[in-house]
Amino acid sequence: MSMTDKAKEYHDRMFPDYQSTFLATDPEFIELFDNFTFDEVVNSDDLEDKTRMQAILAVLIGCQGIDEYRAMLGAALNFDVTPVEVKEIVYQAVPYLGIGRVFPFLKVTNEVLQEQGVSLPLTNQGTTIRENRLEKGEAVQIEIFGESMRGFAHSGPKESRHINYWLTDNCFGDFYTRTGLGIQQREMLTFCYLAAQGGCEPQLTAHAAANMKIGNDKRFLIKIISQCLPFIGYPRSLNALRCLNEAAESMNNRGEK
Repeated sequence: MSMTDKAKEYHDRMFPDYQSTFLATDPEFIELFDNFTFDEVVNSDDLEDKTRMQAILAVLIGCQGIDEYRAMLGAALNFDVTPVEVKEIVYQAVPYLGIGRVFPFLKVTNEVLQEQGVSLPLTNQGTTIRENRLEKGEAVQIEIFGESMRGFAHSGPKESRHINYWLTDNCFGDFYTRTGLGIQQREMLTFCYLAAQGGCEPQLTAHAAANMKIGNDKRFLIKIISQCLPFIGYPRSLNALRCLNEAAESMNNRGEK
């Protein structure tokens, strides 16, 4: 077996003039992986390259694939993912993965951007202040999940109500309100973080439904799962597909689109 022309072409677009050292040590594996990932998978649908790369960066953060993230970050920049968008992908991961897992990716991101000649820090993308982040966060929750989220910050048992409050003012008020990425992009990324880390199936199902409510339909999310499969493997991809199907079925049963 040898590298297909389409795999070579896509690899060259991602990494111009780069030869992997694995071609010398593991040529058979590189042929298997590249022919599948950069020919069969890439050419299985019409997902645009920029969206594909954003999703791949998100799942690599989610599955803690930091070495592959460093490599694919260069490819993402070559496919017009902007430095601002890259930073927002990393920042958006923090509420869903925690700083313990995201911190190394922030360091690598800064290193790669500086190697590319990008001046840091980038322009601020925040749109809220301490006094309105709760209000703005609730507005985003309602936009994504519906009217059932109105008053969510003050709901639940008294001893744990503060966590619902934080979800509103921090996760949504601090992060979802930022510029650099739109709401549909952020929800797609959230779906990717949850799918890649595993063990978050209730949240993954909820965010699959949220994606579909705001325009990232089932067909689109299947494309996202498909393009990310080589990077997170079959078990987590199949789990994501199951959660997506459950969310779609539940929405259909309720008469929602």
